[in-house]
Amino acid sequence: MTRSYGSIKAVDDFSVEVGRGEVVGLLGHNGAGKTTVMKVLTGCLEPSSGSISVGGIDVTDDRAGAQQQIGYLPEEAPLYPEMMVQEYLQMMAELRGIAAAELEGAIVEAVRATGLEGHLVQPIGTLSKGYRQRVGLAQAIVHKPDVLVLDEPTNGLDPVQIRSIRDLILRLGEQSTIILSTHILQEIEAVCRRVLVMIDGRLVADSGLEELLSSDVIALSLERGAGDVERRLGQLEDVRAVTPRGDDRMTPGFAAWAVECASGSSPTPAIIETCLAAGWTIGSVAPEHRTLESVFQDLQQRQITEREAQTQ
Repeated sequence: MTRSYGSIKAVDDFSVEVGRGEVVGLLGHNGAGKTTVMKVLTGCLEPSSGSISVGGIDVTDDRAGAQQQIGYLPEEAPLYPEMMVQEYLQMMAELRGIAAAELEGAIVEAVRATGLEGHLVQPIGTLSKGYRQRVGLAQAIVHKPDVLVLDEPTNGLDPVQIRSIRDLILRLGEQSTIILSTHILQEIEAVCRRVLVMIDGRLVADSGLEELLSSDVIALSLERGAGDVERRLGQLEDVRAVTPRGDDRMTPGFAAWAVECASGSSPTPAIIETCLAAGWTIGSVAPEHRTLESVFQDLQQRQITEREAQTQ
């Protein structure tokens, strides 16, 4: 789908399929288009072109039917500060169409899941931000949705509150499909198994977290003075490039090298054997560990390079 505001494309040709039971992180910088995707998915906005279906129901054709399957927590939870928690959840359960005979049980389950038992008769406006987020989550799950859409659920919380909300999301993920939007990299690593990366309105990566963080680079540390390293290691099978990185900050007196290998290969034993045969002292040798931050920076740089190439 595509969503435009006048001449500005907030979301450009975004296409993805999420299966039942997945916990998916939608990652991107502020203004990348994440919230717009969430609003279109939940029926709060219509796409400029394309279509969205939830459980086989087209969101544009049958918005109410699709929304019955969705629990949505916007970035700013729609709370009424003068209402008590219990009153608010009852109102939201009724708006969700829960039958009167099932109303109390549904509220009790949502309250227990979000840890709000001790705050039912407390006005929402007197709660901490962490507990207001819990109330927002409770209203999103009170009707037991198949799909839970969370937009920046830990934004502005302190570290203790963030851990609490993360634990809650992991528990909810055992029962519902979860799509979690955030610009916080640690959030994705903590709770998601699959990552969608958006940059400037476009989907630039869709991958499992483990696959996304995997690397074909071996980090090598050799005692300074080792000569002809690039030529010798570059001759090995499955080694594509050898690049010096300067001093090894972890081991004084050693230099760092990046050995780029063929995808799926494991030439570490051959690298060690070559180093020992050449008389080089090895400080360390290990597959390079990528972080989401480095992956995101690489993707951003790739987008910049592609745009520059198109304008030339």
